[in-house]
Amino acid sequence: MVLVREIRTDDLPAAERFAAWHAMTAEALLPGVLCTPRRDLGDDLRASARVLELGAVRVSALSYPPLETRRTPRPTGRSEPESCQLMLNVRGGRRIVQGGRDTTIGPGELTFFDAARPWRGWAGGDAPLVEGVMVRFPRALLPLPARSMDRLIAARLSGREGVGALLAGFLRQLTDGAARFRPADGARLAGLTVDLVAAVCAEALDDAPGTVAPDSHRRVLLTRIHDYIERHLGDPGLGPAGIAAAHQISVRHLHALFHEQGMTVAGRIRQRRLERCHHDLADPRLLSRPVHAVAARWGFTDAPHFSRVFRAAYGMSPSDHRALACRHRDAHGSASAGR
Repeated sequence: MVLVREIRTDDLPAAERFAAWHAMTAEALLPGVLCTPRRDLGDDLRASARVLELGAVRVSALSYPPLETRRTPRPTGRSEPESCQLMLNVRGGRRIVQGGRDTTIGPGELTFFDAARPWRGWAGGDAPLVEGVMVRFPRALLPLPARSMDRLIAARLSGREGVGALLAGFLRQLTDGAARFRPADGARLAGLTVDLVAAVCAEALDDAPGTVAPDSHRRVLLTRIHDYIERHLGDPGLGPAGIAAAHQISVRHLHALFHEQGMTVAGRIRQRRLERCHHDLADPRLLSRPVHAVAARWGFTDAPHFSRVFRAAYGMSPSDHRALACRHRDAHGSASAGR
């Protein structure tokens, strides 16, 4: 299931904000972690978190002022599940010390830490507000031996290139669009999150073939291909040969991947182009743009062909769809004005 929780301190009295944030995050995000605010902030801590619970995987978008955090050693005799945390830094700076390593990361960078072992972290620096996305998951879900995972603890990884960029983009979309997901999406989203994290680990360790299970590798590859298609929809020449070459696979392998998903490469490209055109034609800000220009923006260079495939998909011509969207907006505007 997908469960979404919103944590905010703005609605609380200033003197209660820090204590409330500490209690809420200790329960929902960081068990056993102690937080210390910057001295000039005192207890007036304005912070927020959006927490997505995807079964055993938890993804949280965080925003808060500069803080120091530390994970104390767990009490003797107390057992806790082995879990890892990955932090995508979005805004501000972060420093983490764990396992003899001292690492600083900036916006667009990633780091791992072992949630059960002692660590210290500082967030903020000179920035008034720190933002990031944290992923917490059981260590057992990651197909890595302990010695390999230990090499990544408190390491600085890029979220701007390679699989790291794909993971960073996915996490931002996941937390920004939490309301769009259905409860039944939880298991798939959790699986994809772990697959992408595993792929980032494999890339950092430079041993992808032996680290990522074949199923995980296939899912990550498909995600990268879909991302590539999205970014190149406006290229009229987008097709199987170029997509396969960009991902260093054969065209035959590419077609097999899409066949497993019950679709074709050409069908996927056409579907996404039509959806983009459908959206743009209903956008009031683009009314001055001719239909053929909207189509060309998304890779349809033959206007008659575009009209035929659009009508086949939506049961009306592109012009009729635009006119209908205008009438709906006008009717809604009139109804709102009459209230």
